Amino acid sequence: MKILICVIILLIAHLQYRLWLGDASLAQINSSRHHLEEVTKDAQEKKERNESLYAEVKDLRKGMETIEERARYDLGMIKENETFFQVLE
Repeated sequence: MKILICVIILLIAHLQYRLWLGDASLAQINSSRHHLEEVTKDAQEKKERNESLYAEVKDLRKGMETIEERARYDLGMIKENETFFQVLE
């Protein structure tokens, strides 16, 4: 009977060791979950950025209004017969 009790105690100790300190311990599982959340959040941000870039590319291919807007904003271009006003604040 004493041998059976010793075997059960050793088995429980081994399982407790694996639960708290082993390869698949609770600390590693929580760490992996946290890392997964960070990666998922980063992937979602990049997905949203890619969608906005795809929409911008689609607009640039589609019409001249977007190209004109970019030229005005980035290069400061104006059309013929337009008057340019600069407001200083």
